[in-house]
Amino acid sequence: MLKFWLLTVAVALGLGVAPAAQAQISDGVVKLGVLTDMSSLYADLSGQGSVIAARLAVEDFGAAKKGMKVEIISADHQNKADVGSGIARQWLDAEKVDAILDTPNSAVALAVNQVVKDKGKAFLVSGAASSDLTGKACSPNTVHWTYDTWALANGTGSAIVKTGGDTWFFLTSDYAFGHALERDTEAVVIKNGGKVLGKVRHPLNTADFSSFLLQAQSSKAKIIGLANAGGDTTNAIKQAAEFGIVKGGQNLAGLLVFITDVHALGLPTAQGLIFTEAFYWDLNDKTRAFAKRFAELDRGIHPTMIHAGVYAATLHYLKAVEALKSDDGTKVIAKMKEMPTDDPLFGKGTIRADGRKLHPMYLFEVKKPSESKAPWDYYKLRATTPADQAAGIVTRQTPSGGSEGSKGSTVTVTVSKGPSTSAVPDVTTQDFAIAQTTLEAAGFRTRVVFEDTDDPTFDGIVISQDPVGGTQAKPNALITLFVGRFVSTTTTTP
Repeated sequence: MLKFWLLTVAVALGLGVAPAAQAQISDGVVKLGVLTDMSSLYADLSGQGSVIAARLAVEDFGAAKKGMKVEIISADHQNKADVGSGIARQWLDAEKVDAILDTPNSAVALAVNQVVKDKGKAFLVSGAASSDLTGKACSPNTVHWTYDTWALANGTGSAIVKTGGDTWFFLTSDYAFGHALERDTEAVVIKNGGKVLGKVRHPLNTADFSSFLLQAQSSKAKIIGLANAGGDTTNAIKQAAEFGIVKGGQNLAGLLVFITDVHALGLPTAQGLIFTEAFYWDLNDKTRAFAKRFAELDRGIHPTMIHAGVYAATLHYLKAVEALKSDDGTKVIAKMKEMPTDDPLFGKGTIRADGRKLHPMYLFEVKKPSESKAPWDYYKLRATTPADQAAGIVTRQTPSGGSEGSKGSTVTVTVSKGPSTSAVPDVTTQDFAIAQTTLEAAGFRTRVVFEDTDDPTFDGIVISQDPVGGTQAKPNALITLFVGRFVSTTTTTP
């Protein structure tokens, strides 16, 4: 028997609602279903927080004042595709849900994607990562809002390979998401001249990574790519530290890291990690205001990019329903693609014909404990890739999507080349080996110049750098590190 986590939010009273506003809304109610992980490894990065995000979107849309009644229900898909698709069918057939939101776990999302398409409803994906949702499983009823495995691979993965991390071993979660992230990152590694020395796949939500980490360690690969997420990522990083993997000269690449993961790891363990995200709560005044409201409702937890995606996708969906005066799923998704997006968390953007939402992506570095000034103050922004300059993104096509064309006809696409510069990380006071890894992961080359010092505390420590941290520099630029080398000045009397 399926266990449902139910939450209903009536945001408009039945009395006094303008009939015109609901003239073409089925049953007079727009019903949203948040299908998420409420009890397992993705609960912190999605879970109840995704329900809160949807509620805040409905509130900010002002549905009650506009005469629109919106209800929200939620359920735990238990990270099982059959459970998730079963809930989706029950919702769409019997409970008259109009749109399904979130759905972390790509296997579940791909199953639900087909159900929603068959039923002609709407699917707003924030939690799932597989790029197949806009590839071989592309649907006219789905918008893939926040991020995907292609963006992660071409953000973090590309930066690491281009700066010397050219041999990889993948530690991969054994289901659709992990397979897609491994596939997309492996393609980037090979494209940039690197090699994949091996790979191993682990069960979802495993507690013991020892055998997998030993295989990665014995491969001698420079980079161990963690193609997993949530609790699997944090457990792998913690256990890798116990095995001394980083101290032994190998580096970990967290290919999907959330702020809740950093919180769980703690800054002493997570400091220096570099990864790609679509959102950070401390980017600007609007994101900070949202985070304050969100945290007050979610035990002080700050929103992840998945929560931000649920909020923004829900807001845009409701705008499309309002403009269309209908909650017909296929038509609403088409309207969402037609309308420019604009919300407080992602700003202005667009939705591609295949359903992929385009917005800036960010390369972040986790702060050192000494740099963090407040709770959840964890990230330093290293580079921003604008939506219209993100490497590999198709920015224009002729003829446009949806046009009729004969087999064999030509379709012209314009592909952006990516940003020309990014900020140089400040690595002063770091051990020079860690500093080199940080800079190389951010896309730069390094050169070390040793300077004699009579202070042993500066031995092996970066005293200064050129250019200084924060300077904008081109990819693959050379950064010179001036490193202390202790020379004793003590003399002995013969």
